[in-house]
Amino acid sequence: MTDAVTEVAIDAVLVGPVAPLGLSGSCSGIAKTPRFHPVAVGLNGLAGDAQADLRHHGGPEKAVHHYAFDHYAGWRRDVPEADPSLLARPGAFGENLSTLGLTEHDICVGDLWRAGSALLQVSQARQPCWKLNYRFAAADMARRVQASGRTGWYYRVVEPGMIAPGDPLRLVERPHPAWPLARLLRAFYVDRLDRDALAGIAALDALSPSWRALARRRLERGVVEDWAPRLESPDS
Repeated sequence: MTDAVTEVAIDAVLVGPVAPLGLSGSCSGIAKTPRFHPVAVGLNGLAGDAQADLRHHGGPEKAVHHYAFDHYAGWRRDVPEADPSLLARPGAFGENLSTLGLTEHDICVGDLWRAGSALLQVSQARQPCWKLNYRFAAADMARRVQASGRTGWYYRVVEPGMIAPGDPLRLVERPHPAWPLARLLRAFYVDRLDRDALAGIAALDALSPSWRALARRRLERGVVEDWAPRLESPDS
């Protein structure tokens, strides 16, 4: 990591209902719109926010999704086929919080951040899924997001509260400074069978149970799981 970023402004707070996802025949909560007043956040996320697939999205370990607006310029360059209006403002990736100045290189597993009056803890990076393919009209968008390391991340809610655009997001505690999310993502998606890294991940008490279990399975089996069901559109 470079010099530690300890505070940024929350530029946008976004929520959205479940709705049809383009012409895919699927429903999703990925389309979110900004709120301009304080929004309550509880253990399962922001008031007014919803997810269609509760097996893979939402819940206490993925209560709040944060995506760096820093990445948008790169996506405008890398995905010219996407609707330009989609990448003109926050919300393209289904995020609940948008900021500038904080990316996967600056955030560590287990970080505690004060957002408005709420206290959030970084629980895991995002595992992109095939709904991004429909969202961006790019058949391999989920794979691109995964390969880029520009995935975004999730928080669990330690203390419920209110979050509003313009509120500061302040670092309170960093229990695992050796594990920025960029390192975690490299271990899972680049150096995929690095046993030392996997053992370290499996031991991270602040990491979500599902990611720790994934690291243990790789250690036990010596193989990488099949990503196709998560990344490839059902009609591909």
